[in-house]
Amino acid sequence: MNPARQELLRLLAGKSFKLGEFKLSAGGSSDYYVDCRTTTLNARGAQLTGQVFLEEIRARGWNPQAIGGLTLGADPIVVALSVTSGTIHGFLVRKDEKPHGTSQRIEGFREPGARVVIVDDVCTTGASTVQAIAAAREFGFKVVGVMCLVERDEAGGRAEVERAAAPAPFVSIYRSSDLRREHLLQNQDTSPSVLAVGATCELCGRAAVTNKPRLRCEAHKF
Repeated sequence: MNPARQELLRLLAGKSFKLGEFKLSAGGSSDYYVDCRTTTLNARGAQLTGQVFLEEIRARGWNPQAIGGLTLGADPIVVALSVTSGTIHGFLVRKDEKPHGTSQRIEGFREPGARVVIVDDVCTTGASTVQAIAAAREFGFKVVGVMCLVERDEAGGRAEVERAAAPAPFVSIYRSSDLRREHLLQNQDTSPSVLAVGATCELCGRAAVTNKPRLRCEAHKF
């Protein structure tokens, strides 16, 4: 995992991941909740979000003209990625057409036939991502990729998103299990410091001497 992706994971685990008893908008309950906006609207979090999404898009060779998603979860991601790239435009998908003015559902970049990537913050059932895909295609965009920041492992939304996105691929930057693991590591202040054999510093790759608060070598332990 590259440094930007690792730092963003730490922010998400520290700011956005909560353990407890929560009711979900999709129905049911969970022992954890992920509020990505506390990270994607954080100054440093926004920088990292734009960088990580852009790196993934470039690595996959999608070459989109624009990125967008369903308001409100996608909004910070769209702005961060567009600003970071300097060349990829942004658009937002309203949940419903506005009842006045131009009555349009797509706001921002509007060029039928353009290559676009659909983004979302959290994929649970995948309903909001599926709505955005459908609206983008109805407008006339060519969807070349679909991305979410965090995919809830247990929710089973991936199948629905993949079905709606096909033939475009669906990519999640992190899984909820990644955030849970990092969150627990950050909050093990009272547990003994135990290093795995061969553990290395996450900053420089040298032999780690501590794992509190993270894996660090002698030079970076403070």
